Amino acid sequence: MKISLHGNMFIITLIMILTIIGCGQSKKLSEHKRKPNVLFIAIDDLRPELGCYGHNIVQSPNIDRLAKEGVLFNRAYCQQAVCSPSRTSLMTGLRPNTTKVWDLQTHFRTTIPTVVTLPQYFKKNGYYTQSVGKIYHDPKSAQDSLSWTANEILAETTKRGKYVLASNLKIKSAKAAAIELADVPDNAYIDGQVADRAVQELNKIKDKPFFLAVGFRRPHLPFSAPKKYWDIYDREDITLPTQKTVPQNTPVYATHQNQELRGYSDIGFDNQIQDAKIQELIHGYYAAISYTDAQIGKILAELDRLNLTENTIIVLWSDHGFHLGEKGLWAKSTNYELDTRVPLIISAPGKKKNVVSNGLVELVDLYPTLVELGGMKIPDSLEGTSLVPLLTKPEQSWKTAAFSQFPRPWIYKDSPELMGYAMRTDHYRLIEWRDFKTGTITATELYNVQDDPTELNNIADLPKNELLIKELKLKLNDGWQKALPDFHHND
Repeated sequence: MKISLHGNMFIITLIMILTIIGCGQSKKLSEHKRKPNVLFIAIDDLRPELGCYGHNIVQSPNIDRLAKEGVLFNRAYCQQAVCSPSRTSLMTGLRPNTTKVWDLQTHFRTTIPTVVTLPQYFKKNGYYTQSVGKIYHDPKSAQDSLSWTANEILAETTKRGKYVLASNLKIKSAKAAAIELADVPDNAYIDGQVADRAVQELNKIKDKPFFLAVGFRRPHLPFSAPKKYWDIYDREDITLPTQKTVPQNTPVYATHQNQELRGYSDIGFDNQIQDAKIQELIHGYYAAISYTDAQIGKILAELDRLNLTENTIIVLWSDHGFHLGEKGLWAKSTNYELDTRVPLIISAPGKKKNVVSNGLVELVDLYPTLVELGGMKIPDSLEGTSLVPLLTKPEQSWKTAAFSQFPRPWIYKDSPELMGYAMRTDHYRLIEWRDFKTGTITATELYNVQDDPTELNNIADLPKNELLIKELKLKLNDGWQKALPDFHHND
């Protein structure tokens, strides 16, 4: 069979075109593979009460394993110790005084409507972004469709997600018992359902670069968990807080009357909680942690099974800390260490593993950190600083202070009367209470957190600390920009 010269040329040209197309497709696939995924794990109300943080009772094997695969930040702080302001700050990369979100009602799209959120930025850069569970605040009105490629999943908490026992479900109030122990499977409660859906979503999006945000409600009140997680602990091993009253030299508005815990059917409203109930509540908190840890384990296992772990940035964080009766306080909404310090773990391809960083870091830093890890340009508008240098050299010098704040009264109309501005340095916590409208200082708190880690002794009024107070106040007034490390890293 003879093939003409023209026929040969046609075949050669066709082969060349197919080769070019193939090379282009291979290049695209190669670029696709180089883009790291992001698994963004949020936990509600979790203080650093985990095995990897040195706690000798709490059982958190899955989070502990994650810590061995990345960098554990030992001194991480939220910007405001309550759900919506903290999450808004983290997700926008802006501090509360910029977002103007200090309460649970204000949506950031009403105060900063054109802001590009962290997942929205990834979405704009070719990622499939999906949320499962609580990422923003709970109500439907608190969600942000602009952040996600697809609709939010299980973003709202219902009473049936918190309780399964008829004795609690029949109570008309949203608050039934503060604890619930039920012999049920994990997915009888909302967090088990979130884990199941997250696993399903991983299988749907595994072939595209993704930003998957998974948010767990526990150990937020009520402390509800399946019986097997309660059974992990012997209540007799749980110690009571040693200081159960507010220190005398603390401004009255620096604390609160435990409004979050009060009103549960097994607590009442008189703010008098007996030792046996305190021990039971702490037991419930620990059980809820172990329950959440198990759900996280399911997602990490599926990530491994799908061979996605090596190319996935995993970040685990809590929106704020929590009091468990210390100083007579329950829950959050103060400027103290137990409310503002949070667990934070980052595992990223090619970065350090099984190390601890003692650098002062903040949740507002996560936005620039993840953007840099994703190989994208960090927006100039952000008010945090990338933690990528600490992922390669965790022991280096870092920020000289971390900043938090909280309004008083906590439930206010239009604007708060006071704002408490807190600054945590290596050795001290300074809190300055200011009239919100005039800026007049109404009270000052100073704690030497090296000598007084539980912050029981306000030393602001001691004459010997006059010079120290002046120096720290200047640092607080200079603000977060002056507290940044000496260099920025953005290769």
